[in-house]
Order: sequence, then structure tokens, then C-alpha cells
Amino acid sequence: MWSYALRRVLATLPTLLAVITVCYLLLHLTPGGPFDAEHRVSAAVLANLEAKYHLNEPLWKQYLLYLNSLLHGDLGASFRYEDWSVNELVANALPISAAIGGGSLLVSLVVGVALGTVAALRQNSAVDYGVMLLGSIGSAFPSFVIGPVLILVFAIWLKVAPAGGWNDFAPRYMLLPMALLVFINVATIGRVMRASMIEVLHSNYIRTARAKGLPLRTVVLRHAMKPALLPVVSLVGPLAISVITAAVVTESVFSIPGLGKLIVNGASNRDYTLVLGLVVLVTVLAVTFNLLVDLAYALLDPKIRY
Repeated sequence: MWSYALRRVLATLPTLLAVITVCYLLLHLTPGGPFDAEHRVSAAVLANLEAKYHLNEPLWKQYLLYLNSLLHGDLGASFRYEDWSVNELVANALPISAAIGGGSLLVSLVVGVALGTVAALRQNSAVDYGVMLLGSIGSAFPSFVIGPVLILVFAIWLKVAPAGGWNDFAPRYMLLPMALLVFINVATIGRVMRASMIEVLHSNYIRTARAKGLPLRTVVLRHAMKPALLPVVSLVGPLAISVITAAVVTESVFSIPGLGKLIVNGASNRDYTLVLGLVVLVTVLAVTFNLLVDLAYALLDPKIRY
């Protein structure tokens, strides 16, 4: 398994290089620049800024300089956040997004697997219909609609949580953003877990276990749960990445200073190094989560070996 993991890591290097190259070219070939503000600076100041950030160099030389910085772990200096490097901006924002996104993903897995299992065991009951209704609502309504509704109900009407802001990981300020992400993720996980559990419960070996007189709890937890979790594990990688992409909306709605807000500001300000640094981070996270998902298959299914 370790040799397989090493091969996967080595195989991701060309992927990472291709993503960086494409994003770098798209950013630099798009009309406009990071210093094209409403009030244009003088030609002398603009020349000094371009010299400071090597924007007066040929594009290929800028690209090689950026790759050299990446090899040394330096994501570069931000064009629009004065006296801040991209490393410092990411280091400040990543724990916030990780706390909200990671916490919501763990809660979503527990709640979604539990609801999906109960719905499969009580097929065509009120619980089953409720889980399917939850899944339909979570899939039909986007996060930028559900978020303001949560603010209206819980912050303005019930006044049980603040409408936005961030107070150094205070639980009250994390409640509504996590609730939004949990609702969306549970809608997907619950439906997938329900369908997977129903399929597994109709398998021949489950019928054999029931015919031997094993209790339903033992049949579900010991024999049906692991194979039923395989489709859910497949979702963990995409859901982990979607937590970052959803942070663009979530952190904007709730005014949270996380990665989502950096992505929005970097894109609107044409901050090349900030956007590229976030692209590198998201790509590395995507590759890592997909590798962990593949390794988790071997733990859940004894027939899978690497």
C-alpha cells in the first residue's frame, strides 16, 4: 500500500504543474492587471511596482521565477495586501475555513449515514420520506438562498445566533455557517447512503445472515455497514473540495475571513499570486483527499488490495 501511495504522489506532480501552468497563463493573458484601479497611478510609480513584482520581465521568465519560489515553499507576495505574503494570508485564513468546513463535514458524515441507514431500514415510512424530502430540498436550493433564510430565522427572528462576523472561533459565530454546510452535505450523503444500504440489504449474504437468525442490529452493523459505506467514502473527496468552493458563498454571506473571502478578493483584485497560491492549495488538497479515499477502500473492502 505504501508503494502505491508513493506512486500516486509522484503521479500528481505533472497534474499540479499543468494546473499551475494553465492558471498562470489565463491570469496573465486576460486583459487588465493588478494595478489597474479606479484612480490610475503615475507612470513612474507603475514602473516601480512592476519592477518590484517582476511584471516588467517576459512572461516565461516570470513563470520560471514563480516556479522557483514554489519549490522553496514561497507562494509570493500579495499585490493588493501591502506587507503581506500569500503564505501569511493563507495561514491566517486556512484554520478558519478548516474549522468550519472540517467540522461540518464530520457532522454531515455522522448525521447523513445515520439518516440514510434508518431510511433504508424503514423504507416507504415517514422517516424515509423525510430523508428524501431533505435530500431534494438540499439539492434544489443553492447555498446563497439557504444562507439568508437561516439568518432570517435564527438570527433575526429567534435571535439565537449572530447573523455574521467572526469572534476567534467562538461557537456562536460558527453555528449558522456550519449549519448551512451540514444541511447541504447531509442532503447528498443521506440519499446516497439510503440507496447503498437498500442495495446491500438485498444481497445474498445478508439474506443468509438473516436466515441464520442473527439480530437485525448485528446484520446491519457487522455485515452491511462496511460495503454500504463505499459509495459514501467516494463522496468524501468531492465533498471536502466542495466545502472550499462553497466557502466562497458561505463566508461571503456570513462575513467570515476565511479562504472563500480570499478567493473572492483575489479574483476581483486580479491578485495573481494570491489566486495562484489558492489554486495550488486547493489542488494539493484535492489530490490528498482522493488518495485518502482510495486507501480507505482497502480498509472497508477486503477484496481491494493495492
